[in-house]
Amino acid sequence: MQRVKRNDTVRVISGKDAGKEGRVVNIYPAADRVMVEGINRVTKHQKRQRTRGGGQEGGIVHEEAPIHLSNVMPLCPSCGKPVRVGTKVIDGKRTRYCRKCDSEF
Repeated sequence: MQRVKRNDTVRVISGKDAGKEGRVVNIYPAADRVMVEGINRVTKHQKRQRTRGGGQEGGIVHEEAPIHLSNVMPLCPSCGKPVRVGTKVIDGKRTRYCRKCDSEF
C-alpha cells in the first residue's frame, strides 16, 4: 500500500520548497515521484509552434515538476501534522492510519 495517494495533502520536508504544503496531483510509482500542486515550479522556454488551426504562442512558461517521494510527508487530517503512515487490516480491508494519533485516513 502506498504511503501517499492522489488528493492527499503533503508537506515538503527537504529541498528548495521545504515547509510548503500542497495537494498531490499525480503519482509516478515507477520513478518514486509525486506531482504536488504549487511545489517545484520550473521555468521552461517554449518555442512557438506552427499548426494548421493557428499558431501557439511561445515564450516562458512556469509549470510544476515531479518531486521525489522521500521529500514529502502526508499530513494527518485529524491532527494536522506531518506523520508517518502505518497500515492495518480492518474487516479484511487494508487501511492507512496516522502513527501519532492512531486515526484512519
